[in-house]
Amino acid sequence: MKNHKIIYSTDNSYFEEKDGELKIDLNNLEQNIRLFLDRKKGGKIITVIKGFRVIDDQIKALVKKIKIKCASGGSIKNNEIIIQGNKRDIIKAILEKEGYKPKLSGG
Repeated sequence: MKNHKIIYSTDNSYFEEKDGELKIDLNNLEQNIRLFLDRKKGGKIITVIKGFRVIDDQIKALVKKIKIKCASGGSIKNNEIIIQGNKRDIIKAILEKEGYKPKLSGG
């Protein structure tokens, strides 16, 4: 027989389940956002933004805004935002304006 213990939280504002997907309600300043540089095939440089807890419509809109301001392509994979080129300074300014607290990491 399996152990089926259910744990309930008294804090309703922290977790919200919507359409079978778990959403975490965090303040933008509470998220640990890091901006990394990386190289992909062919030696091309990309900027990787890590630290978003949950990808939702707000983050997708943020990625669209970043891609327009940086004038480059990008995507979302595995809770990471990938932007083509070394755009860390521009992205840091955009994220600070949106209320996040990003930190530069790596090369």
